[in-house]
Amino acid sequence: MPLTLFLRQAGAPLDNNIVEKALKRAVLHRKNALFYRTLNGAEVGDLIHTCQLCDANPFHYLIELQRHARELATRPGAWMPWNYRSTLAALSAAADAVS
Repeated sequence: MPLTLFLRQAGAPLDNNIVEKALKRAVLHRKNALFYRTLNGAEVGDLIHTCQLCDANPFHYLIELQRHARELATRPGAWMPWNYRSTLAALSAAADAVS
């Protein structure tokens, strides 16, 4: 009876792959973190992991941070891995409006 209880809930997923993938990422990151040589290396590793969690390409993200260093210095909160794409879109829209 308890094993079939989820069948009574409409739309209940039959597997938990999403959760398993998230846990696997966390475990792999923890394992990789054992080999950071410096605090700076650990911070970069954490940034790359955060990008992966936000479905942002870490390489493209770091390139955009370098391209927009002045804007990053004035508004760092707008350049987080989870919202930098909307910031880029706003900058592009503003540039198109000026043109």
